Amino acid sequence: MIEVKDLHKAFGAVKAVDGVSFTARDGEITGLLGPNGAGKTTTLRMLYTLMAPDQGRVLVDGVDAAEDALAVRRLLGVLPDARGLYKRLSARENIDYFARLHGLPEDVLATRREALVQALEMGDFAGRRAEGYSQGQRVKTAIARALIHDPRNVILDEPTNGLDVMATRALRQFMRRLKGEGRCVLFSSHIMQEVAALCDRIVVIAHGRVVADESPEALREQTGEANLEDAFVKIIGSEEGLAA
Repeated sequence: MIEVKDLHKAFGAVKAVDGVSFTARDGEITGLLGPNGAGKTTTLRMLYTLMAPDQGRVLVDGVDAAEDALAVRRLLGVLPDARGLYKRLSARENIDYFARLHGLPEDVLATRREALVQALEMGDFAGRRAEGYSQGQRVKTAIARALIHDPRNVILDEPTNGLDVMATRALRQFMRRLKGEGRCVLFSSHIMQEVAALCDRIVVIAHGRVVADESPEALREQTGEANLEDAFVKIIGSEEGLAA
């Protein structure tokens, strides 16, 4: 479980994150939504300890990121906005490298790596150098690399961005599998169809603040809209009006 409590982050006079609080629970997929510049990426970077908050707390399975950032990193599997593969290494070699950084024994490493290669349908390219991979192949490799140490909490920043239809479908199925295993899955997306299909809960951020934290059904009911995209636009639109 990931708990976010009153997070603040400013860059000079700009308040990127202004008191964000929410909980992403085990066995659920939580969507983090908001317009560009709303503070989503800054929030995610504070969650996975790439950036320290000016104020507030991040707890992962009860561990405070400010007190033990290394322990929190071990509890998280992260697909960041920048995928960052080593192009001279194959998918398997990229995965192995990160597994060794986590201190996995070689026998455990090999078993987990091949299970991920199978689950993510990577068999046809896992032995090739990453240079020349398609976007879908890069994303799958980065996800496998993030999950090799078997974390109970998974953060995915726009995981289907740039993927074709088949790769998107496969990734959505894999996210449901992670949920079915009882993991906490937190992901950001701009694709409302994806959010509606996957999320148990939706956290909407605008102007660095949480403006909605509900189930998809509750968001539609709250706004009086049958379509989740229309509900999102109404929430953001009312917030823009208040900020004007």
